[in-house]
Amino acid sequence: MKIFHKAYVYLTCGPELLVFEEADNPRPDLQVPGGTLDPGESYLQGAIREFSEETGLTLDIALESFADQDHFIDNVPGILDGLHRRRHFHGTIPEKPADEWEHFEMTPSAGGAPIQFRLFWVDLFSEEAPPETRFFEGFGAQLEALRSRMEGQINGSR
Repeated sequence: MKIFHKAYVYLTCGPELLVFEEADNPRPDLQVPGGTLDPGESYLQGAIREFSEETGLTLDIALESFADQDHFIDNVPGILDGLHRRRHFHGTIPEKPADEWEHFEMTPSAGGAPIQFRLFWVDLFSEEAPPETRFFEGFGAQLEALRSRMEGQINGSR
């Protein structure tokens, strides 16, 4: 089985998490910025690079690893088949760059044409917060750990 090393950024601003949907893909799943590491790249370096490629933004904040995950992908269109060994990072910003925007990822890891992303924020503490199942291929599994981290930061204990 092929193993792919992946890194993702859960960027928050107050109670909100940055997510995206693929504009040309009808599936409703939410994703967080990140992807496959390049050869010789650390998880942190990959997270920062992938975040920039997928959002058009540059991160100049500290990121902290908060979860690791092994997730098996089999026969999902546009996604590399195999074991996705994921490291999840969390970072916070004091102000959102925009409420919503679109960006094209020019170098998808599975190859092919550029992918158009629609990026926006979701409030993880509201009654309308998306459930774990609304996130693509296991990205929602980190939400409870992320909420705990965020509560600590919001309450000043971190």
